[in-house]
Amino acid sequence: MDLSRANPQIKTPRAEFWAGVAATSPLLTGDLPFGMLYGALALTALAPLPALAMSSIVFAGSAQIVAAQLFASATPGVVIVLTTFVVNLRHLLYGASLAPHLKHLPGRWQWLLAYLLTDEAYAIAITRYERPDVTSQGAAGTNAHWYTLGAGLTLWLSWQISTAVGIMLIARLDIPPEWGLDFILPLTFIALIMPVLADKAAWLAALAAGVMALLLAALPLKLGLIAAALSGIFVGVMVERLLPARRTAARLGEVQPEAE
Repeated sequence: MDLSRANPQIKTPRAEFWAGVAATSPLLTGDLPFGMLYGALALTALAPLPALAMSSIVFAGSAQIVAAQLFASATPGVVIVLTTFVVNLRHLLYGASLAPHLKHLPGRWQWLLAYLLTDEAYAIAITRYERPDVTSQGAAGTNAHWYTLGAGLTLWLSWQISTAVGIMLIARLDIPPEWGLDFILPLTFIALIMPVLADKAAWLAALAAGVMALLLAALPLKLGLIAAALSGIFVGVMVERLLPARRTAARLGEVQPEAE
């Protein structure tokens, strides 16, 4: 059913799709060198075809870079699988956040959007679902999933192209390791998180996660990332719970009963 015909205020699937593409486009300038970095790293341990196949099948930038580094150091397969699993555990949090907005969709849509879910796609999609036109009538009453599809497909295509460029071009240029191209990864995440730091809870959650990530960076299997993420979630939830209670107490303190 085309919801836009039943309610003219609802955007058509095509309009939502291209809006998702447009919202994602500014991120592609950071995605290109990130993918090229993976392509260059992957060739230290993999042939070009398997390196490309990892991008199309796995489609997880940070996990692919970690896996490529582990392949290059001849790490046992079980350790590689476990490490990349731990690195990608944050996607469980993304899925739990988006699940209420996607539960009305048929299974083929849910599987497709789950495959296309990345850090950037989640950041773009969740802001769409939090807009007033969706929150007022629910995601089931809109075509917002087409917005998520547009964002996810744009990032997928960009990732395939950028990794192919890295595999075919960057590795042949023999870029010196002292150039330090791996700085692109943290810069990408900083660009994603800044727009969503809209209140005190978000800022404190990000600060807690950042501090814990630095303190626990030496833990094996990237466990420090998971501990940092859980710390940020805990701080954010606690601040969200404490702030309303403090506001209520402040209001009660301002309203003093009149003396009889």
